[in-house]
Amino acid sequence: MIHPENSSEYAGLQVNSGVEQQSIINPYLKRGRFKRHQLTVGEMVEGILKGDVTILSQAVTLIESVNPEHQQKAQEVIDKCLPYSGNSIRVGISGVPGAGKSTSIDEFGIHVLKEKGGRLAVLAIDPSSERTKGSILGDKTRMEKLALHPDSFIRPSPSAGSLGGVARKTRETIILCEAAGFDKIFVETVGVGQSETACHSMVDFFLLIQLAGTGDELQGIKRGIMEISDGIVINKCDGDNVDRCHMAATNFRNALHFFPKPDSGWLPKVLCYSGFYGYGIKEVWDMIYEYIAFVKDNGYFEYRRNEQAKYWMYESINEHLRMNFYNNPLIQQQLTEAERVVLDGQKTSFVAAQELLDKYYAQLK
Repeated sequence: MIHPENSSEYAGLQVNSGVEQQSIINPYLKRGRFKRHQLTVGEMVEGILKGDVTILSQAVTLIESVNPEHQQKAQEVIDKCLPYSGNSIRVGISGVPGAGKSTSIDEFGIHVLKEKGGRLAVLAIDPSSERTKGSILGDKTRMEKLALHPDSFIRPSPSAGSLGGVARKTRETIILCEAAGFDKIFVETVGVGQSETACHSMVDFFLLIQLAGTGDELQGIKRGIMEISDGIVINKCDGDNVDRCHMAATNFRNALHFFPKPDSGWLPKVLCYSGFYGYGIKEVWDMIYEYIAFVKDNGYFEYRRNEQAKYWMYESINEHLRMNFYNNPLIQQQLTEAERVVLDGQKTSFVAAQELLDKYYAQLK
């Protein structure tokens, strides 16, 4: 390139061509050098049993994957960890959005680790967007104390369209956490209101967090999440809100008398506390341990665990049948055509669905 500065008019100036630009990529770098080592099933199980949270996180990611190859490997890991599970206290924590679930879990967790020792795993379920299918997974930012505690493990997971306030693989994640030595497990639901029966079917104690002054006293006697709760706590009982919290607690206690007595024989208690200031945390934990001792004495603890195992057996069957149907090559080919005829009004949704099922069943014969 000829620079105008090098012309005879500017004899006193000289512009050098410069140095050739070097590549920003290190020529000695081997591209396969930093490839992550894929753990075998044996290595993954060994790491989990040693309490390695890094390997535990990888295993949870594996079981949450929808890849059929990952699912097969994950099932082997779960089968090998199953004999080491079942030795924890599982607490489900639910409540409306904004009730202070994450803040309360931070206080509950720090208290129990300080008073009882052991290890705590928090499985926080984050709602997924119906439009983008994404999740923020930011619950850990509201658990500042537990996030820094060496004996705690916080795992946020997307709900990914699952109903009942939990993720698809929360049950399997509990098994892995128990095998890793966590003797206390919190399951924080997304806070969807009165339909969180799925969380109730995987925990030993179901704690419902409520707020005072929400404006509808009728909610206290509605069926659903209220009648499956083993304990009800009124959060934000501080400052000018103390009287309203105690009034709400009285209303909830009265409402509980309208419900039939639970199979456990336990009458749910209603307590007030402040998750932000840490007031009343000890009383909440005393209630949880009192309940655990009560149901272990009358045999309901083992009965409930057995019923939960049976429930999740049927849920697993339903999920595998659904995945097998949609992963079938014939169905994948016919599905788009079935959508077209339904949208064109040539067939009803029910007829198109029945035809797809008939083709699926015929292929199995």
